[in-house]
Amino acid sequence: MSQMSTAEVHAFLLNQTRTAKLATVRADGRPHVAPVWFDLDGETLVFNTGRDTVKGLNMQRDPRVCLCIEDDQPPFSFVIIEGTVTLSDDPADLLHWATRIAGRYMGADLAAQYGARNGVPGELLVRVTPTKIVAQANIAA
Repeated sequence: MSQMSTAEVHAFLLNQTRTAKLATVRADGRPHVAPVWFDLDGETLVFNTGRDTVKGLNMQRDPRVCLCIEDDQPPFSFVIIEGTVTLSDDPADLLHWATRIAGRYMGADLAAQYGARNGVPGELLVRVTPTKIVAQANIAA
């Protein structure tokens, strides 16, 4: 097992289209976990979600989040990102990132279609500023 460098973390997050598991805090303190598609903007992790979803409402009330991205194939690796979110409903930014993220997960041919579906009023652009990153590679090695 080895700790990943910053460059290795970026490669792990971007070289495959792994889904992040996003943990948010409900109003009563219970955790909520949901999968999200994401991309990076420098050091910031970016995704979008509905304003009125459980995770959207949770992040509007409490900006603290945690994300776990894993490689579930041997020798197993993971990145856990704790951070705080900033939220935006700017139409141009939302459409840009929704299209970019869609292209990453669905391919260039479907990017515009999924971007148009996901970059609409009622959606939020979420930017996660990391406060702590734990990243381990080759756990079973």
